[in-house]
Amino acid sequence: MALRRRKRQDHENHERWLISYADFITLLFAFFVVMYGISSVNEGKFKVFSSSLSEAFNSNQSSASTVIALTQEELFLRSLADRRNAKMAEAQRKRDEFIKKVTGDLNRVMGALIKSGQVAVSQTNRGIELEINASVLFETGQAEIQAAAVGTLSEVAKLLVADDHSIEVNGHTDDIPIHTPLYPSNWELSSARASSVVRLFITQGVASKRLTAVGMADNQPLTLNATPEGRAKNRRIAISILAPQAERTGQVPVQ
Repeated sequence: MALRRRKRQDHENHERWLISYADFITLLFAFFVVMYGISSVNEGKFKVFSSSLSEAFNSNQSSASTVIALTQEELFLRSLADRRNAKMAEAQRKRDEFIKKVTGDLNRVMGALIKSGQVAVSQTNRGIELEINASVLFETGQAEIQAAAVGTLSEVAKLLVADDHSIEVNGHTDDIPIHTPLYPSNWELSSARASSVVRLFITQGVASKRLTAVGMADNQPLTLNATPEGRAKNRRIAISILAPQAERTGQVPVQ
């Protein structure tokens, strides 16, 4: 009869927890060592490091603020420059349109006299100038507009009624002195002739506040007064239609 071999029974190990406990103690020890190392950082070096960081950040913020401020200032100045340039361009455009229109109208109305050389239309730095020889408008030594010339000046006035630009009428004489009860000198004669043209414009509907009458006597000759032809050319009425922003040389109130 065969005997049964008894199975060997394994005994349970009740000390296994010691291994886990030892691992935990080792980790805990390592943790405290690290904490101690961190807590014992050199305070001097830490302060230097902290100060350097603060300076760096503050410097960057200051630089950024300066850049932003400069950029805003540049944008503002550029905006002002753009506005100024735009206004100048618009003013120049209006000036060019004004000169082109008025010059064309005057050439059309005064065409016959322009061809005969008695009238000239020109552009100046102040606007447009219409020069009319005095013989077309006045008798010698007189300031009353001839009947034949009233219609011509009335046509000019019609072109100016709907406009709002200032108008300056200058009277010019030659250098031959005049001594009459009405006109003791060329100053009175030239002023009276300019005033006569202004008064006619007013009767044709041109606003009086736009008008100026100026007597220049013989102070701005076109040519030498050495010949009868030269003196005849210097006796004239110059009507200036002033472009926008043009300066007026002076004012003589018309009563």
